Amino acid sequence: MKATHVYFPPTTPQQRKLLFETWEQTDNVTTACEKAHVGRGTFYYWKSRFDKAGYAGLETYEKTGVPKGTGCVAAEVEAKVLELHGQHADWGKHRVANEIAKANNWVPLLSPNTVRRVLEDAGMWKPDENRVKKKRL
Repeated sequence: MKATHVYFPPTTPQQRKLLFETWEQTDNVTTACEKAHVGRGTFYYWKSRFDKAGYAGLETYEKTGVPKGTGCVAAEVEAKVLELHGQHADWGKHRVANEIAKANNWVPLLSPNTVRRVLEDAGMWKPDENRVKKKRL
């Protein structure tokens, strides 16, 4: 049987408060985690915030970075994709992505599929007709 991963939802502010109140009363991480129904990793994840800001530091949980699925690409990068495609219409999405990464000290700024999406949005993405026919055969 294949092992499955259990999904644990993010902790609530009430859970985190209970976790650290229990820890302060018992001075036992395991007991506090059992009472709040969280893992030890969660305790140590929030401990640094608790040490810095106390209970107020446990109230908010802010994810960093661009939210997933928003498709945010910097305007300069989009312009570079369109410029490279205009200069080299025979390049594919992988080549364009690699050229942009090469200009950025080999740090990728976007994936090949993002290159395709940018070109599709601009009406410039025209997949090779021969490649489509070969896949059907």
